[in-house]
Amino acid sequence: MKIVLYGRLMLAALVCGSLLLAACAPAPAPSTAPATLRFAVLPILESLPLVVAQKNGLFEKRQLKVELTPVASAPERDQVFAAGQVDGMINEALSTAMINKDQVRAQVVRFARTATKQDALFSIVASGKSGISSVDELKGVEIGVSQATIIEYLTERLLQAQGFSAGQIRTISVPKIPDRINLLGTGELKAATLPEPPVTLTLLQGGKVVLDDRALPQASFSTITFHKDFIDQRSASLRAFLAAIEEAVTLINANPAQYGDLLVEQKIVPPQLAGKFKVPPFVTAGVPDEAQWKDMLAWAKEKKLLSQDVSYSASVTASYLPK
Repeated sequence: MKIVLYGRLMLAALVCGSLLLAACAPAPAPSTAPATLRFAVLPILESLPLVVAQKNGLFEKRQLKVELTPVASAPERDQVFAAGQVDGMINEALSTAMINKDQVRAQVVRFARTATKQDALFSIVASGKSGISSVDELKGVEIGVSQATIIEYLTERLLQAQGFSAGQIRTISVPKIPDRINLLGTGELKAATLPEPPVTLTLLQGGKVVLDDRALPQASFSTITFHKDFIDQRSASLRAFLAAIEEAVTLINANPAQYGDLLVEQKIVPPQLAGKFKVPPFVTAGVPDEAQWKDMLAWAKEKKLLSQDVSYSASVTASYLPK
């Protein structure tokens, strides 16, 4: 009996000793490896702050590793996002609404670019062979757009703001921007809606800007969007990412001319525009407001792209922007 009791006392002493040592042992050092964030990148102007942040070490400065995943088109971007191969992307509010139509899976966290009364994002360009030189001459003319996107939405809103009736607005689906440029050049397409830098390229080929979104800047913007799961689980990484983007935007806006060569290097601007394309200013921290969201939703429902409302407050958040 004494032997058993002695054994139990010894076991208890060993357990207590182990717990005491564990309590006194230094805590493991936190990992110094930067967190990884994966982001889809299209060859568009909106990607410039990402590239500038990467090249200037602005992500690493915030203990964040960002993997930029090149994608060639919006459909490819949407595929890799839906498959969970990237955490974030540059898209449009309509794209996020479509993702969230049944369940909130993504949130807009920042503007990527916006039109202003001084700087355009998109323009309706007439072919140099069309003879069109005024807005009125677009009545009944087929305008090349990518359907069910911000380009179709904006084209209709711009023309409606100019007093066009539904019957006077005609669009035709030409999804690929290079095709729109080529068809404008040959005159097979009389007009098309294009972003920069394709607008500048078309002007060099004899095209003419007939109307642009400086006339209706509130309807024209692109966004930065992340998976809702990523936002909920990696909020610190998202804050670091957005802080780095803000610093990159500040650098670009302070001296835009110095980034012209980088745009050519990244194949965002074609070589023939080297030294001719003016780098536009980039929007500082902000998100679309509810009125902008609701107008886009109204258009999408009218086009039968959506059958019900999608919550603004669930789909857009400014909570992670730098203060």
